[in-house]
Amino acid sequence: MPQGRAATCGARALDAGVGPATVSKAYQVLRAILNTAVDDGLIERNPCRVKGAGTVTHTERPFLSVPEVYRLTDAVPPHCRALVLLAAFAALRFGELAALQRRDIDLEARTVSVRRSYAETRTDGLTVKASKSAAGVRTVAFPASLVPELAHHLAEHAEAGRTGLVFVGARGGVLRRNNFRRIWLRALASNGLGDVHFHDLRHTGNTLAATGGATTRELMQRMGHSSVRAALVHQHLVNGRDHQIADYVARQIRKVRRPPRGPSGT
Repeated sequence: MPQGRAATCGARALDAGVGPATVSKAYQVLRAILNTAVDDGLIERNPCRVKGAGTVTHTERPFLSVPEVYRLTDAVPPHCRALVLLAAFAALRFGELAALQRRDIDLEARTVSVRRSYAETRTDGLTVKASKSAAGVRTVAFPASLVPELAHHLAEHAEAGRTGLVFVGARGGVLRRNNFRRIWLRALASNGLGDVHFHDLRHTGNTLAATGGATTRELMQRMGHSSVRAALVHQHLVNGRDHQIADYVARQIRKVRRPPRGPSGT
């Protein structure tokens, strides 16, 4: 494959709507295969020599203000309010939220335990999986401001039983990303918000926690991220600091939100 043809294929993929990261990874795989072919004497020279083709620059994702988060919660159906709030103020992933069970929520301690995640692929369909890393299994403190919201949600919308799902779809099934996407896009449109992904809510929670003085290690624990240094995975937060972070987020919420609704929804 001549160098020019490789560049043309990449350009065509981008024009067809394939993401830059996907195109970059495909180029890296092709280049590695052809490097092996050179080493084996099958070809004389690797044609994948387009400068910068194997790298991608990630654009900075937006984060929402606390008032914007609450405007979104007002624009989604009632059974999705707590989903948005936990994503924003506890920095949970969509798959982690969809797999939460009642036993994972401790309203008294104000914590949510992340033990599993839902994943959906074309080949395997919807499956429950363990976290990719030890850091993904974690317990995260959430702001006290969310306790009434979560209590109301558990009473009105969650499945029954300790292992009942906290979040379900409109028809009572497992909450699926594709179905929720329609709800999310309508909420964005009604608030005049543009290119905001649901995953950006995690960025919002991370930014709020950082503003509250969280250290890098504390942010990693809340987000469920692994470090290059494996030792950090096994380190623990200083007692009380995670709740201090959540309390700071709660103060930001109280500045802009109305009084919390009670268990009856009033």
